[in-house]
Amino acid sequence: MRSGASLDASAIRAAIASRTNDLARLGLDAGDRIVVGEADPVDFIIALFACWQAGLVAVAVNPALAGPEQANVIATTSASAWLGELRTTLPPPTTGKNDVLVPLGVDAPALILMTSGTTGRPKGIVHTQRSLSARIELNIAAIGSKTLSHSLCVLPVFFGHGLIGNALTPLLSGGTVHLWPTPGLAELPNLGPYLDSHRIGFMSSVPSFWKLALRLSPRPSQPLQRVHVGSAPLGVGLWRDIAAWAGTDSVLNMFGMTETANWIGGATLAEAAGRDGHVGRIWGGSFAIRADDGTVQPAGRGEVLVKSPSIMRGYFERPDLDAEAFADGWFRTGDTGDLSADGDLTLVGRIKSEINRGGIKVQAEEVDMLLERHPDIAEACAFGIPDPSAGEAVAAAIVLKPGAVLDPEAIKRWCRNEARADAVPSRLYAVGAIPRNDRGKIVRADVRALVESPT
Repeated sequence: MRSGASLDASAIRAAIASRTNDLARLGLDAGDRIVVGEADPVDFIIALFACWQAGLVAVAVNPALAGPEQANVIATTSASAWLGELRTTLPPPTTGKNDVLVPLGVDAPALILMTSGTTGRPKGIVHTQRSLSARIELNIAAIGSKTLSHSLCVLPVFFGHGLIGNALTPLLSGGTVHLWPTPGLAELPNLGPYLDSHRIGFMSSVPSFWKLALRLSPRPSQPLQRVHVGSAPLGVGLWRDIAAWAGTDSVLNMFGMTETANWIGGATLAEAAGRDGHVGRIWGGSFAIRADDGTVQPAGRGEVLVKSPSIMRGYFERPDLDAEAFADGWFRTGDTGDLSADGDLTLVGRIKSEINRGGIKVQAEEVDMLLERHPDIAEACAFGIPDPSAGEAVAAAIVLKPGAVLDPEAIKRWCRNEARADAVPSRLYAVGAIPRNDRGKIVRADVRALVESPT
């Protein structure tokens, strides 16, 4: 949207062919890893397909990485080339000098999606053409090509949600994709009018985007056909507000992660029947529960396990992480959930975010959604703090709505009427904003550091 560039199918194919020829002249070997860090989302997607056409493995990264972060990615992946602005030095290639490259096999590594890593070793999630194709085909089957005919991507295309769900799925369904990654505060008032003028039927984003969009943009005059919300917990209150703004009941709370190549399930508000975190049944594959004793159960509460044709091949050169992530053929998501006997899943929280309050496990995400139902609270982020008696106590940073005044005791009384005593925060901190990473996700350690900082 920002560049005004528009490419039809023939122009896209021509651009991919031209970029493929450029790559072939670099003297690379088939299977070499090429970092894709193009700032323009169109160039990013063209480069991605060119890598695959040339038989190269694309390593997708945030184009805004600083020089030391780029160097860390290069060292981790032994990348042979960098597409985009390079702010560090790239070691000379140590591979052969073949001029003719061959396409990758369907089960060979095709895409490595990198986590951030400034000093520590970044984690690379490896997908094959088979896993990517499986997920995109399942997405198209669940959403429908007609709904995907005009889609808007408001997320960055360097990670799974924006790339696979928002860009590749509608593009490979034959639809038109409008790329408007991370619109700023000055741009968001144009969201509703843009949806109308371009007949957008489908879009997907994260809860933090919608909290801003609902406040800054007028509603579109024409209803959207379908909206996905994912990558972070979605409370029922925000869910209802999005549905009212978008003019559709087809607003789905989505479940997925980079390791599953984005979405693996989703449910509408009606299907959730008022349940926070409800994501319904899996789109291709199976859910199961890993009980506290380590056994795999077909239903109940515990860690959510997944089998799906879109599961990653593994973590790049990290057999230690692979061993932790897979158990008895199941992928361990790290999420706690309730799975019904007929396969309906409701997410409760992340295992890593659990707060151990005297042996009772409190999910930070359930506290977030509890607080965000309070009429004076716009956003919340819960975390554990040391407690001499219970080991940990529940604390939360909150962003108040305009005009609201912090009254911790009144908020706690309200919480006691809405939830069990264990989930009521012992301490509340008012902040101007909740810190998030470049993917729109809350980093609880950063939030805790913010409120504990003396400044």
